[in-house]
Amino acid sequence: MKILLEPDKYYHIYNHANGKENLFVNEGNYHFFMERYAKYINPIADTFAYCLMPNHFHFAIRIKSEEQLSQLSENSKLFELSESLELSKSSKRLDYSKVLSKQFSNLFSSYTQAFNKQQNRMGSLFIPNFSRKLIDSDTYFKQLIYYIHFNPVHHGFVNDLRDCKHSSFETLFSEKATNLKREELIEWFDDKDNFWTFHQKKIDTKMIVDFEK
Repeated sequence: MKILLEPDKYYHIYNHANGKENLFVNEGNYHFFMERYAKYINPIADTFAYCLMPNHFHFAIRIKSEEQLSQLSENSKLFELSESLELSKSSKRLDYSKVLSKQFSNLFSSYTQAFNKQQNRMGSLFIPNFSRKLIDSDTYFKQLIYYIHFNPVHHGFVNDLRDCKHSSFETLFSEKATNLKREELIEWFDDKDNFWTFHQKKIDTKMIVDFEK
């Protein structure tokens, strides 16, 4: 059953390249993807953690509130998608699930077009119907943050999670400006010391299996 994206809810968003291809083949690809992410996703969601790897990625997000989305639909060209903002005949309320998913589709389409042009390739790059899981508890949320940051180690891309250049982990310890909900995330772990301690625990293989279903 496909999970709908809804206002004020937390989600694990992830996707993979088609077949054995890579999504990112040079440094510029990673940066361009995050630029596209900022354009299409930052207006509709808060981001807590992410990790980009050569052939797949993970994000922990919270969809913005219905009030914020409503204001955005009135004030931003981003939501000039009348066919997606359908009104329920009974409630007369905007159906945001379609436009929220459409924003992710726009992200993937925009990146694919640029990547295909750069790499002189054709066709789809991402697996259709990106995966999303509802985060329904504090425990699940904290485990997901750990899983996302540990993912490059789990897949053998780096030996230490601090060595991943395209992860939110180091940014969460920085004082530099960021679009991440850094302070709010750290509060889930009480402080940065506990955040770091949480990331030093032994990996739970069952947790890996659960998150990769």
